[in-house]
Amino acid sequence: MKDDIHPKFYPEAKVFFRGEQVMTIGATVPEFHVEIWSGSHPFFTGQKSFVDTAGRVEKFQRKFAGNYFKGKTKKK
Repeated sequence: MKDDIHPKFYPEAKVFFRGEQVMTIGATVPEFHVEIWSGSHPFFTGQKSFVDTAGRVEKFQRKFAGNYFKGKTKKK
């Protein structure tokens, strides 16, 4: 490799999930903080779980709560 053109490589980069270290990988950054990983993903674990990190469900419920559909009538 040529000198001074590649980023620094960390062979023992730590991956954190919910504040807990879950694995070690090689990377160009010393730490990763992830929201989901293979140990918690339903595809790999076989368990069903719901992940809503962006608050999409609450946003949907706020938008369609109350009288949203009451004033609308069907056209025949």
